[in-house]
Amino acid sequence: MAGELLAEAERAGARVTVLAVGTWLEQYPQMARRILGGGHELGNHTLHHLDIAAMDSSGAYAEIAGCALRLRALTGSTGRWFRPSQTRYATPLIEQAARKAGYRTCVSYDVDSLDYIDPGPEEVAAAVLGSVRRGSIVSLHLGHPGTVTALPAILHGLARRGLRPVTLTGLLSP
Repeated sequence: MAGELLAEAERAGARVTVLAVGTWLEQYPQMARRILGGGHELGNHTLHHLDIAAMDSSGAYAEIAGCALRLRALTGSTGRWFRPSQTRYATPLIEQAARKAGYRTCVSYDVDSLDYIDPGPEEVAAAVLGSVRRGSIVSLHLGHPGTVTALPAILHGLARRGLRPVTLTGLLSP
């Protein structure tokens, strides 16, 4: 399903940032090259997708560094971006662990598609298009068929508003 989502984005000329879980990369190692080969970005979303905000500093660091090692082994790079798992915002402890692992920026999002609860493609598109604005970071997930089905409507709705998806580097770099 990840390949289908990337293909939908590419058909529309969109490039995205995939913040991947390390265990997912272990299960689907070919996806790292697929993501980068399609002109997308690949970043870190922890090793096991556990509640990082509930961890102590060594546990948080292990989650971030573990995914970074997997990224480096697959691509030669740890990626530029880190997003904490199971929390919207990084705590100071998470930010410190991320810096220790080599990430200067912890990324959050302002538009939650709720696609991970599989509400259906119409609801996913409505959630995104009802909240998105210029400069938004939208949280979408791989592995959910409703997300793949919703993506063309989301991309069309963005285009009607004069908005286009960009990678995190495109959005956050000066």
